[in-house]
Amino acid sequence: MDADYAIIGGGVVGLSLAWGLLKRGHRVLVLDGSDGSFRASRGNFGLVWVQSKGLNEPAYARWSQRSAGLWRDFAAELADATGRDLGLQQQGGYDFHLDEAELEAKVRQYEALKDQLGGDYPFEVLGHNALKREEPNIGPRVAGAILHAQDGHVNPLKLLQALADDVRRMGGRVLTGQTVTDIVPGFAVTCADGTTHRAARVVLSAGLGAMELGPKLGFAAPIRPQRGQVLITEKLPKLMNRPSGIIRQVDEGGVQIGDSKEEVGLDDSVTLDTAAQIAARAVKVYPDLARAQLVRSWGALRIMSPDGLPIYQQSPTMPGAYLVTCHSGITLAANHARELPLWLDGAADAPDLEVFSERRFAVS
Repeated sequence: MDADYAIIGGGVVGLSLAWGLLKRGHRVLVLDGSDGSFRASRGNFGLVWVQSKGLNEPAYARWSQRSAGLWRDFAAELADATGRDLGLQQQGGYDFHLDEAELEAKVRQYEALKDQLGGDYPFEVLGHNALKREEPNIGPRVAGAILHAQDGHVNPLKLLQALADDVRRMGGRVLTGQTVTDIVPGFAVTCADGTTHRAARVVLSAGLGAMELGPKLGFAAPIRPQRGQVLITEKLPKLMNRPSGIIRQVDEGGVQIGDSKEEVGLDDSVTLDTAAQIAARAVKVYPDLARAQLVRSWGALRIMSPDGLPIYQQSPTMPGAYLVTCHSGITLAANHARELPLWLDGAADAPDLEVFSERRFAVS
């Protein structure tokens, strides 16, 4: 065997798993695809985010909270090992609303979830005047916001670099340009260049690549792409104190703007109409952005399950093969590094992840 675990997919999800498995003493091989692969890890919004997750499934809210709570120590350990500051900030985050009725409706949803979580859902509602004291540059059209204390953001590219560096430092093998084409019991993993790698166990964490590879391992893999478009401005003086789900000022000074959710298949291109819509909304929230220069834009594809929750599943037909997929790879990175390796190893103290198995779709 080349490794105890072969991780298919070298993005944030795959590298977080590899990092945690190496900490448990395993030999780990990471097979990363080509530069042309769809890569959410290089195109995402960089949020470590709890609010609004799990409104219809409290277990997902708890899982997100658990990961957010682990993030500080996780980031500090990566920084100590690699010398890379990930730019993590966790001083809370906003859900902005331009309409008071919409704000009130969202608050009711949050209150219901808070009850289901036994009160552990720390948020407060800020009307326009209270929000203005927190964010002096907010625009007059903002009705208010929900401030959730557990939210924050990070530099996702620095996270990706730090994970890759530390995985290699601990002895993990990360092979790039390895597009997996076939997997057979044993496990023999064949790549497009004809090379074959053998491992005792296989974890499929290849994002949208699971649509093709999943059925080879006995998974339904009911996932689909959803496009989000992102704009980023020139570096600006400090404009905001906290991030939101649609606007954040990154550690390097630029303002990142997003929020589109487009069902367009495997198309990560940028469209002018959508870019104009998300830019116009951002200007309503922070009017000073109207004078900022845009320097980059891109589209990236989320990995979405039918209910939006992660999928953690051992293959029913190939024991030792696992599917790990989600659309919140940044938020859940700390869980994937600290908690999921226990589940993969079948440890006695592993988290119970049955609610996130594929079996929930069969039941529905």
